[in-house]
Amino acid sequence: MGRLSPHDIKYLLVYIFVLIVSVTLHEFGHAIMADKLGDDTPRRQGRVTLNPIAHADPIGTLLLPLMSGLYSAANGMSGGGFGWGRPVQWQPSRVNRKWKMSTASILVSVAGPAMNVVLAVAIAGVHAILLAQGVITPRGDAHRILIYATLTNFILFFFNLVPAPPLDGGHVAQNLMPYSKRKAFDEYARYGMFVVMAVAMIPPLNQLFIVPARFCAGGLYGLMGVKVFL
Repeated sequence: MGRLSPHDIKYLLVYIFVLIVSVTLHEFGHAIMADKLGDDTPRRQGRVTLNPIAHADPIGTLLLPLMSGLYSAANGMSGGGFGWGRPVQWQPSRVNRKWKMSTASILVSVAGPAMNVVLAVAIAGVHAILLAQGVITPRGDAHRILIYATLTNFILFFFNLVPAPPLDGGHVAQNLMPYSKRKAFDEYARYGMFVVMAVAMIPPLNQLFIVPARFCAGGLYGLMGVKVFL
């Protein structure tokens, strides 16, 4: 394991910052959707906020990404590692009665990944404007960082839609599952975390969300007239 250079440390801190912001927006999406649907549980717990402290998990948002990022940087690898925020607690039974509980559950589940798409589009838009105005250059660090932030949020979007509990895609799949198949899905859900870890850590499997993330990020930049290499 090599020693970390100032350059490595800088990009490690950038990685942690991008992850914290992305996780904060993700969990805020869940909280604000549940709140708008009538459940005040997230608001009472202080989760309807953009304050990162309210959404950060000490292990999932800070310690594990820091350790995996240090390992990657010290071994000459790019990127960071696995991370998550503190799950938003809400109660489907408390939503407005005009919403079916299954529908409310789906809306709350997809609100988190949707916020990552919103953030990705916003970052790419600002990036394109800064390039057009000459504020940053295609060869600068800021250019690379903004591409990384955009790609990271698309990766979070597709990863969280993997149909395996406890990911958001697992909750959506559970609520869309016909009642005749619920028992079989519940059995599958018992092994959901193993599925999540496999998809996240096994290279052939993690291409299931990395490839579409790169395609969407590249396509978005292409629409804005920006050439990027992902």
